[in-house]
Amino acid sequence: MWRASLVTIFPDMFPGPLGLSLAGRALAQGAWGLETVDPRAHATDRHRSVDDTPAGGGPGMVMRVDVLARAVDAAAPAGDTRPRLLMTPRGAPLTQQRVRELSAGEGVVIVCGRFEGVDDRLIAARGLEEVSVGDVVLSGGEIGALVLLDACVRLLPGVMGHPESGTEESFSAGLLEYPQYTRPQSFEGLEIPAVLTSGDHAKVARWRREQAEAATRERRPDLWAAYRAAHDGPATKGE
Repeated sequence: MWRASLVTIFPDMFPGPLGLSLAGRALAQGAWGLETVDPRAHATDRHRSVDDTPAGGGPGMVMRVDVLARAVDAAAPAGDTRPRLLMTPRGAPLTQQRVRELSAGEGVVIVCGRFEGVDDRLIAARGLEEVSVGDVVLSGGEIGALVLLDACVRLLPGVMGHPESGTEESFSAGLLEYPQYTRPQSFEGLEIPAVLTSGDHAKVARWRREQAEAATRERRPDLWAAYRAAHDGPATKGE
């Protein structure tokens, strides 16, 4: 069973939205497991402190390395080979490729930072992989952890109803997804493209590829350049 262990001072935030829809049903059926470890349970003072003032001065508080290390050890005892992740804005951007790699493994251990962040020594001491869900600063790592877990869980075997659902979507082939339509045929003067109701599967596939390429070229030139480099060589200016 794919297992997610989260180190968080707000364990009540989980499973949250992961307890609903596909992820929630899979959780209830035992397709994946979720546990939380509260660092406060591993504090040693009577106030159960998990943070202290920054070395060198400055605003805010920093999460203590000793308390967090004990919490990580509780979440991932010796011999636990699951990747250990730290949700942080300075981490490597989360990609669909990394999500696929994580979902194909045994699970993840996620440390959710708060305040001004965690003592940097924790990263080296416990081998944490820093991960970011975008160029934004959140109140804590919990929201980022929910994003990562949702992306992973939906790819677990049997979670999505159709086996192709995880392959024909944005980033699966290095492109953004093509536009989607359904009934009614006409809405406020806007029609479903005729090719999609033509019954010609080859034309539909070609149209979808063209639309995916156009959307990627216009909206994500970085992805388009990487796609062209992988398929046709470097893209020229203006392509």
